[in-house]
Amino acid sequence: MVIKPTKAVDQHLKILDLSINKLQGAIPPCLGNLTSMVQDGLEVRENVHNLESADVFLGTYVDRSMIKWQGSECEFGSTIELVKIINLSSNNLTGKIPDELTDLHKLIALNLSMNTLVGEIPSNIGQMKELLILDLSRNNLRGGLPSSMSQMTLLNYLDVSYNSLSGRIPSSTQLQSFDPSRYTGNAGLCGLPLPKYCPGDKELEGPTVASENMDDGEERWFYIGGATGFVTGFWMVCIALIVNRRGRHAFFHVMNSLENWVYVKVMVFIAKVRRVSHPKFYGYKYGIVKCNALLSFKSV
Repeated sequence: MVIKPTKAVDQHLKILDLSINKLQGAIPPCLGNLTSMVQDGLEVRENVHNLESADVFLGTYVDRSMIKWQGSECEFGSTIELVKIINLSSNNLTGKIPDELTDLHKLIALNLSMNTLVGEIPSNIGQMKELLILDLSRNNLRGGLPSSMSQMTLLNYLDVSYNSLSGRIPSSTQLQSFDPSRYTGNAGLCGLPLPKYCPGDKELEGPTVASENMDDGEERWFYIGGATGFVTGFWMVCIALIVNRRGRHAFFHVMNSLENWVYVKVMVFIAKVRRVSHPKFYGYKYGIVKCNALLSFKSV
């Protein structure tokens, strides 16, 4: 079955889902005439409808639809009037992606995956700034990713894997935030988030090396400054002790007391170790050592 071009397009059509069929041929450019996916200010009809039979009111109902959203099936009910989607995935569509599709400025999801589309991605696809989902995976698209895609700041799902794309991935917050698997299967693609460098990227590593050298220099000056500060502080203490006699005596008194305390602790510890290893021989000697050490400490 082929999608036949026509000028008679319903201006209120907001969801076009022809996925998982056996459609063949090219995508008709007339899809760019879907008014509800182009303009603002169109009336949003309430998604509550009356159920009547032979002019007899039977109640109301709400339209609901199961839509593939970011790789999973989601049900839309009260918000279905805000959804503007084209899904032509899993068919046998051929030819190029028509430039007219990029005129659908208010489209929020475009899924053309799993077809045999060829050619390049339209260069002005970046003007579809309301697009949240773009899936062009598993086709035969070639060329590079248009630089205008960096303007698609609302894009939160992108998949262009398994095509024949090449060149550098445009720099933008959105395009670099996607998982590398969304770009896999394109041997010619390079740049972040892929681990493959683009030609000329290694030349840009020079400033990085210079930055590292600068970090080494800063680290060297850190140690020089620390050593200078230590020496300065040490000599300031020494000069203060030489000039201030009272402070000098107090300082050396504290140091002597600390030396005696350390001596006592060490001698007691050694005596304990010897007593454990030779309890009979060192028992008497340990008592003498301990008493002498304690007397020496108290006499200070």
